[in-house]
Amino acid sequence: MSYADTLPKQRPFGETTRPDAWWLQPLVVFLGFSAFIIYSTWAAFQGIGDMHTGHASYWYGGHGADYLSPFYSPEFWGVSGHALLGSTLPAWWPAWAPFSPAFLILWVPGGFRFTCYYYRGAYYKSFWADPINCAVGEPRKKFLGERYFPLIVQNIHRYFFYLAALFIVLLSYDAWKAMWFETDGVKHFGIGVGTLVMILNPIFLGLYTFGCHSLRHLIGGFLDTKSKAKTCGKAYSCVSCLNRKHMMWAWVSLIWVGFTDVYIRLCATGHLTDFVFFKL
Repeated sequence: MSYADTLPKQRPFGETTRPDAWWLQPLVVFLGFSAFIIYSTWAAFQGIGDMHTGHASYWYGGHGADYLSPFYSPEFWGVSGHALLGSTLPAWWPAWAPFSPAFLILWVPGGFRFTCYYYRGAYYKSFWADPINCAVGEPRKKFLGERYFPLIVQNIHRYFFYLAALFIVLLSYDAWKAMWFETDGVKHFGIGVGTLVMILNPIFLGLYTFGCHSLRHLIGGFLDTKSKAKTCGKAYSCVSCLNRKHMMWAWVSLIWVGFTDVYIRLCATGHLTDFVFFKL
C-alpha cells in the first residue's frame, strides 16, 4: 500500500461536517470587497466627466475649506485648482484614452492591498474558494501555491509597501491642509467635520500599512532569528503589536478611505454641508 492510499479522500466541493455557518465569513468578505471595488471604480471614473466640465467632484472648497479625496491624491493633472502640473494633459497621454486623475494613483494602494498577506487569504476564500473555508471541500484537486504565474506576482508586495508608506505622508499633508480655511486670501486654522474625517484617514491607513508583514521583515533587519540582533528584535516586536490587529485595521482603513471620498464628494456636489466647529 502506498502512502497516497492512506490519505483521506478529498471532499467534494462544499462538503463538510462542520455544524456552524462556515459560509457566512467568506460571503461577508465577498460582499464587502465587491462593494468597495464597485464604488472605488465608479468614483475613479467620475474624474473623466470632471475633466470635461471643469468642476472637481472630488474636491471641496466651500467656506474656504481644502478637502481633497484620497482617491485623487496626489493630483498631478486635474481641475481642482490644486493639481501639481495643471489641468492640461501632457502630450504623451493618448488623445483617444479617457483620463481621470485617479487613474494615475489608485494602482498604488490597490496593488498594496491586493498583494497584502491578509487580503490574499481573504479573497482566495471568498472569490476563488481556494479553500472556501477550513475543513470544507474545495473545487480544485491540487494546490500550486504562489510559485507560478500569475500568483507569483504577489511577491512584489514588499515593494508596494514603500509606495504605500509614501502615500501615508501625502495623505497626512492633505489632512494638514484641511485644518486651514481661507477667508479673503488669509488662511485661518480651523476644524470642520471634513477635517476630522481627513485626519482619521491617514491614521487608520497608517495603522494598517505599518502593521504589514513586509515592514516587520524590513525593520527586523531581514533576519530569520531575532536573537541575532537585539535592537532589530525589539523593533520587530514593536511593529508586531500592530500586526496582531492587521485584519481589523485592514477593514477599518478600507471602509474609512471609502467614506472619506463619499463625504468629500457629497460636500462638493452640494448634497451635504460641511459643519465647521471653529475658525481662529
